[in-house]
Amino acid sequence: MWSDMIGNTIGLLALALGWRRSIWTWPAQFLSGVILVAAYASAELAGGVGKQFLVIGVALWGWRQWTRGRQQAQDGSIAIRFASWKERGILLAGTAVGTLAVGALFTAVPSLSWNPWPDAYIFVGTLAAMVAQARGLVEFWFAWLLVDLVGVPLAFSSGLAFSGLVYVVYLALVLWGMRDWWLRSRAAASQPVMEGAPA
Repeated sequence: MWSDMIGNTIGLLALALGWRRSIWTWPAQFLSGVILVAAYASAELAGGVGKQFLVIGVALWGWRQWTRGRQQAQDGSIAIRFASWKERGILLAGTAVGTLAVGALFTAVPSLSWNPWPDAYIFVGTLAAMVAQARGLVEFWFAWLLVDLVGVPLAFSSGLAFSGLVYVVYLALVLWGMRDWWLRSRAAASQPVMEGAPA
């Protein structure tokens, strides 16, 4: 479907913009979600529609977060950092509980998903990655990587070749973006705080 192809292509653009720490990543994710709502609705996939509505909501929240946080970076982009151990624990626990809850829902209502547990894992992992991205956490790339490790083989095994190729490109962008954010966060952490400047 053209809407599926266009929506996923814009999703790729959104990830590339996230790598560049551009605030335009969020409008792109929002637009991708809107287009994919139409794609899933026309295919009568209620679970996919619900997922994209949540993606749209998180995209709007992330947009607001980055708009408020842009002044924290000297170059006007979002400040990035590694998560604290507490934040990592919350992300992991939330992802685990969310996957169990969504997987149980998809299993109880088969019309929502063809592959309940992999779909639940990808669904919740995507939301976790977006939340971490909204907070400027380097770990959001690791979340995307874990999503791709399931998404790539699942898409190809389900006969969704285009979606599978999109996930492969996602994987390449994730690896490059992970390296860039990692180096930037290390460089920022090693810079001394100037006298009179906020820590």
